[in-house]
Amino acid sequence: MSEKGQIYRISGPVVTAIGIKAAMFDVVRVGNEGLMGEVIELHGDKCVIQVYEETSGIRPGEPVINTGETLSVALGPGLLTQIYDGIQRPLEALEEKMGVFITRGVDADGIVMDQKWEFNPTVKVGDSVKPGTVIGTVQETETIVHKIMVPPKKEGVVKDIKQGEFNVTETVCTLDDGTELQMMQKWPVRTPRPFLQKYAPDTPLITGQRILDFLFPLAKGGTSGIPGPFGSGKTVTQQQLAKWSDAQIVVYIGCGERGNEMTEVLSEFPHLIDPNTEKPLMNRTVMIANTSNMPVAAREASVYTGITIAEYFRDMGYDVALMADSTSRWAEAMREISSRLEEMPGEEGYPAYLSSRLAEFYERAGRVETLSGDDGSVTVIGAVSPPGGDISEPVSQGTLRIVKVFWGLDAGLARQRHFPSINWLNSYSLYPASLDQWYRDNVAQDFPDIRTEISSLLQVESELQEIVQLVGSDALPIDQQLTLEVARMIREYFLQQNAFHDVDTFSALEQQYKMALAILTFQSEAKKAIAAGAALEDVVNVESRTNLMRARFESGYLEKIDGLVDSMKKEINSAVEAEK
Repeated sequence: MSEKGQIYRISGPVVTAIGIKAAMFDVVRVGNEGLMGEVIELHGDKCVIQVYEETSGIRPGEPVINTGETLSVALGPGLLTQIYDGIQRPLEALEEKMGVFITRGVDADGIVMDQKWEFNPTVKVGDSVKPGTVIGTVQETETIVHKIMVPPKKEGVVKDIKQGEFNVTETVCTLDDGTELQMMQKWPVRTPRPFLQKYAPDTPLITGQRILDFLFPLAKGGTSGIPGPFGSGKTVTQQQLAKWSDAQIVVYIGCGERGNEMTEVLSEFPHLIDPNTEKPLMNRTVMIANTSNMPVAAREASVYTGITIAEYFRDMGYDVALMADSTSRWAEAMREISSRLEEMPGEEGYPAYLSSRLAEFYERAGRVETLSGDDGSVTVIGAVSPPGGDISEPVSQGTLRIVKVFWGLDAGLARQRHFPSINWLNSYSLYPASLDQWYRDNVAQDFPDIRTEISSLLQVESELQEIVQLVGSDALPIDQQLTLEVARMIREYFLQQNAFHDVDTFSALEQQYKMALAILTFQSEAKKAIAAGAALEDVVNVESRTNLMRARFESGYLEKIDGLVDSMKKEINSAVEAEK
């Protein structure tokens, strides 16, 4: 039953109401237009509401109605391919109702309620079902099967189960205690969905991006932060992860990004082809678009909407990759609402609870045993947009304290056209220790050792560069000059990767391993040749080394690489013979 009160005070998106009995986080309708809001504070007979829509033009005395429900998302067939705003209103449905500009007080269901879906039961009458049990399936898109699950806290014996075409509100299963189950369930966005247990992060999320997979790997169910200044490639990196990572479902949250940048994502994403199925990538994607000119309160909610949808697909046993672009804008929305509430500000005006909110969000990642006994994961990749690229600011620092992988984008590398512009000296991953056994079993026994050697060569190069800037590379001993050449090979041949090249855009783990091995082979052969009297210049400039580096842009490179390395060895040996 709805409670009715009235507006007492308005401060931007924060409205105070009186005469209304409400609980924390109740959803209310504010003003004559019925704007959607959420109760965030209670003071005696007054309740403070954050409104998810523009509040200009509303005035004290207008009605406030309590719906008695918490902010929830509708979960069921029809989520995939959708583009939502921050509170799960489909933008396409909003456009049909109001044109290209979003007006206020317009509501739209998160999933189409009257669309019919072919439901195929997987349980029969007399079967016992518990929370999370899959009772049937729906072929939602060409590539994804949607599993209809028993909602948490419901269990019993199947009394009746149907087969055929139903919409999401029709009953498809009845339990012995009279509980009716539909294909849709609702879930409050601020409450994590339950699971049986969380696993250790021992399986990598394979992305096909050499610098990420090889040097700074991310585990399935892990957390990663990508801080970087404007123009350094955060969005392209996230698109590459969405397209190539071995997650089955992608949830992309455009949280407070500029309209033109979001337009680019929205116009490009639907045309991306999933390389695994040759079907549109949108078939396994849910997008949430909340641009910087949309109401800030909805931006604050958009992150929770996205992670709840991700957890729902995780509960079906899928691996989900969630991209949040960017958590800085989310934090700015919290800062604005906090200042309207006249809360005590923390560092740089952000609320004192900034770190705990960031931790709450990232903690919802993980690889888990679901209620049905399947394995599913949510991997969270959060972009951070620090003002001026300064990662000492609170959002970047708060993120770094929580996430296990830091992919630090560098404006200097971007200006040099080195992409992905991830700085290998200040990036890190805390997962290798728990992933190394997987690499040994699935790629090569010496994979971790090769990674260590490549990393240490880059580190040595950094130290030598300081000397080179003072005295020039010619003043260095021959072995150090060779180290510089090998490090340059790592940078230009291995770490640089062209996201827009049909072949180079993706490197399988086996290919990455062989490329790294080829670099170390060149180093060891060159050392032998120089010790035998060959000139550094002759060794470095052998033609087959150039062919090895160029051939990575040709298809079938994995099959060719061993032959190219053999040719390189022969040519280096020939350089020794020539000296003799």
